[in-house]
Amino acid sequence: MGKIRALVLAGNGINCEYETAKACEFAGFDAVDIVYIYDLVRGNAKMDDYHLFCFPGGFLDGDDLGAAKAAANLFLNSTIEETGEPLKDALSRFVESGKLVIGICNGFQMIAKLGLVPALNGYFSQDATLVFNDSGKFEDRWVRLKVEDSPCIFTRGLSDLYFPVRHGEGKFHAPKATLGEIERRGFVVLRYADKHTGAPTQRYPDNPNGSLNAIAGICDPSGRVFGLMPHPEAFLSRYNHPHWTRQELPDDGQGVMVFKNAYEYLQDRFGCRSARDR
Repeated sequence: MGKIRALVLAGNGINCEYETAKACEFAGFDAVDIVYIYDLVRGNAKMDDYHLFCFPGGFLDGDDLGAAKAAANLFLNSTIEETGEPLKDALSRFVESGKLVIGICNGFQMIAKLGLVPALNGYFSQDATLVFNDSGKFEDRWVRLKVEDSPCIFTRGLSDLYFPVRHGEGKFHAPKATLGEIERRGFVVLRYADKHTGAPTQRYPDNPNGSLNAIAGICDPSGRVFGLMPHPEAFLSRYNHPHWTRQELPDDGQGVMVFKNAYEYLQDRFGCRSARDR
């Protein structure tokens, strides 16, 4: 049986690659490689060798041109030096082969600008974006999240989550018609929720950035590409929780379940199994 492998992108201002790699390890992935952007461009690392592609949080290229825009342009316009194949064609093949992509915070900004989510009319056509927070400042806080009924692989069996956000450009924004189509087709995965009731909210600070329709995460039509602003990789252990000294919590943080859902899907789809199951 083959190994389930995760690629975690690094470089050019990404700063959450180690936490994201650890989340994959906790979830059961057999191999987790931190790969620099330019190793993909040079052909030193090949997407085809992996099952999960993680776009972690950070500040890609200093957020010049807007959050993750420069890096998105790199992906859209680069060719792999070793083969001459456009980098975006390799990424398209990766997604269309049934594999998984997750973009977290800055990674969400990137896959939105790449057009991987919501991908209403196919990949690499941008439909939505993330803009400056309504508060006009960087937000760093834990938020309650309502999990919606969607095709998303990563949130199967989950309902109520609590993750931190840390961003300055996290407000989900799309034209009215596009927003309506995202809602109609059920591509909203997460919404910011009232900390007391769990109901979706536009009220600050429970909605930390003013996202339209309280949207905190969306997926593509297949449910295999997932973008979210909150950080699941920042809640891998009960000790990450801000109230761990005051609440009885499971040893594994809720973020592990997001990545474990990915592992279990890949195990079933590709006939792989983790070393821990042998």
